Order: sequence, then C-alpha cells, then structure tokens
Amino acid sequence: MSFPWANQYQPKNPVMRWVDERLPLPRLVYNAVGAGYPVPRNLNYFWNFGVLAGVALTIQIVTGIVLAMHYAANADIAFLSVEHIMRDVNAGWLLRYAHATGASMFFIVVYIHIFRGLYYGSYKAPREMVWLLGVVIFLLMMATAFMGYVLPWGQMSFWGAQVITGFFSAIPVVGESVRVWLLGGFAPGDASLNRFFSLHYLLPFVIAGVIILHIWALHIPGSSNPTGVDVKGEQDTVPFHPYYTAKDGVGVGVFLLVFAVILFFAPNYLGHSDNYIPANPLSTPAHIVPEWYFWPFYAILRAFTFNFLWIPAKLWGVLAMFASILLLFFLPWIDSSPVRSGKYRPTFRIFFGILILDILVLGWCGGSPATPGYVITGQIAAIYYFAHFLIILPIISRTERPRPLPNSITEAVLAKKGGSPADSTLAAE
Repeated sequence: MSFPWANQYQPKNPVMRWVDERLPLPRLVYNAVGAGYPVPRNLNYFWNFGVLAGVALTIQIVTGIVLAMHYAANADIAFLSVEHIMRDVNAGWLLRYAHATGASMFFIVVYIHIFRGLYYGSYKAPREMVWLLGVVIFLLMMATAFMGYVLPWGQMSFWGAQVITGFFSAIPVVGESVRVWLLGGFAPGDASLNRFFSLHYLLPFVIAGVIILHIWALHIPGSSNPTGVDVKGEQDTVPFHPYYTAKDGVGVGVFLLVFAVILFFAPNYLGHSDNYIPANPLSTPAHIVPEWYFWPFYAILRAFTFNFLWIPAKLWGVLAMFASILLLFFLPWIDSSPVRSGKYRPTFRIFFGILILDILVLGWCGGSPATPGYVITGQIAAIYYFAHFLIILPIISRTERPRPLPNSITEAVLAKKGGSPADSTLAAE
C-alpha cells in the first residue's frame, strides 16, 4: 500500500537535505505521517482516537514531569506536598487538575479506541501484532494509573493500595511475599510511596516506547478501514497529509475543548472526595472504590463470593480479573470469521451492542457498594463477559452469514455517495 513516490522523498531545503542524507529523519517523518504514507480514503472519525491517545499521553508526561519537581514521596508529607502544589506553586492547581483529569481523558480515548478495534475487526490478520502491542499499552496504562492514584496519599489512595495489593496475598505459596515486595513492608508506607512514585514516573516513557512499536507495526500492513477490505490500489488511498492531519486536527480541537470544560468547571467530578482527607490507617472509608476506569474489572474481582474447588474466592476473583484482560490477547484467534468489519456481520453487531451494555453494567456495579443486589448483578454481568468471548464469539464466527463485501474501498465510498464503480478513476483524480 504505497505511492510510487513514497520512498523518493527529497527535502527541498538544503539544510534538511544535508540532514536527511546523514540521518534520514525527515524522510522517516514524511513516510510515517506525511504525504508519503497512504491511508484508506474511507476512515471515519473513530480513527482519530489513536492520535488523541498520543495527545493525552503527551499531556500526562509534561504535567507529570513538572509535578514531580514539587512532590515528596514520604508518608508524612506526601499529602501536604500535594496541597503545597495546589496552593503555593504557580499554576500548581492547573497542573495537578490537568494531570488528574488527563488520566480520565486518556482512558476514555483508549476505551473508545479499543471498542473501535473490536467492532471493525482491527485485531484480525495481518494486524495481530498491532493489537497485541495495544493490549500491552493498556496493561501498562492500568499499572501506571493505579500507582498514580496512590501518590496523593489521601484516604482512598491508602486504602485502595491496601485492598488491591491485598488480593495478591491470595496467590498460593508466594502471594504474601509478592505483596510485601510490592509494598516494601506489611502495609502501605514510605517504601510503597517510593516504589510507586518511581514506577509511575518511569512507565509513561515505557508506554511511549511501546506506542512507537505500535505505530511501526501498523505501518507494515497499513491502516485498517471501516469496510474491512484490503486496499486494491492507489485509487483506494489518499496521503495522510494533508487529508488526515486536517481531520485529526478537528478531533484534537474537540478533545481539547472537552478537556478544558472538565478541567475548569468540574475537575473533581471524576475523582473521589475521600481522597481530600489525609490517609489514616485507623479509619476505614465506608466505601472503598478505585478510579472509575477500573470499575468493570473491580466488579469482576468482587464477583466471587464463595470458595470453589478448594480455591479461595479471593484467588478466583484475582484470576478472573486478570483473565478478563488476558482474553484480549487471544482475540485474533478466538474470532475466526474471515470478515473483519462489524458493518457486514449482522449477528456480531447485535452481540457487540450487548457486550457494551454488559461492560457498562459491570462498571456501574464496580463503582457501587458491595451490597447483595450489586454483587449478584455484577456476577451475572461477569458471566456474560466471559461467555461473549469464549462461547458466543467463536460460535458466531463459524455460523453467521455476513452481508456481501464491496469489491474495493472505492466502490464502498462511491456507493455511499450515490456514485458508481465506473467513477473510481475520476474520484481518484
């Protein structure tokens, strides 16, 4: 999927030409995100969310570096150092709220990016490696976000660390040793803060590195598209610049507008009020919950309330929580349908909608108190979640009758606009 001139780029500026001959960075940028990178011509706005994830990560790294200059990873003064940032550091309140709100925005963007991939079959061959690296990025995001949630050292930070790391103790033989190793002691304290702060600072740069691999893997087969059919020729593509740089620019503008509205008018809406109370090991909050983006997984964790097959309920919960994410690694092989896009899979589309509803129910249960009603609802939703990937999806992929696919991307675009395939040459020009 390339234009004849894609690898013949020569900078016009003499200085850039000199640099390109010795370090072909201008050529690399041109072929990666410029006119030298051909992209399917029918990408919709759901394809903006990859770029938006990069913008969100940049915000997190920049604000995090500045915040680290003023934060103290010490149990005695960690909470006070955060208050110092909010009250005494110039624009500290803006940096702190931008970092906290940015984490939520990052997860919103990434969740939409994941669901787009699920619906349009972006995990199918030949893009399995792109998908697998994306799941690795998601796991690194979750680890980074959890450790960042501990750093303010409020009530929810302390007890969140206590509860979540406590689940590792359910692992037979080595569980308690792993928990002590993670915390640096038998309870969250100075050692925990130093460990979590160090890793929280480091992991975003690791995420950035894996994102580079993610993009590199994407450029080998090329971008997927809403029809799921392969590119047949140059008539099916347009240069990334200026067409999709302009389209991504619109998406970035909308993203920053929404981000600014939340940042300036509701910066604490996505957080928890208990985290503005200093950590107190002697006072347990009435309702311990993680951040909202962990709620579905927390509901799965809490779904096991009794021992089964001599395995404690706590361990079943831990295994189920990790399995709910690890399932995504095997998705390219679980779904064996030759059709990629959900647009042409009517049965898949129905169950995909049910899956989204099921995950929303899991999130609702995970953020609610552990009363019998919420726990039972969460158990039912957790059962359906695993059934979707392990039972329903394999059956659908072998039995459903998909709608006829278009012969090419150009044919699908022209049909949508009321044209005909005979116009494809004219459209390409």
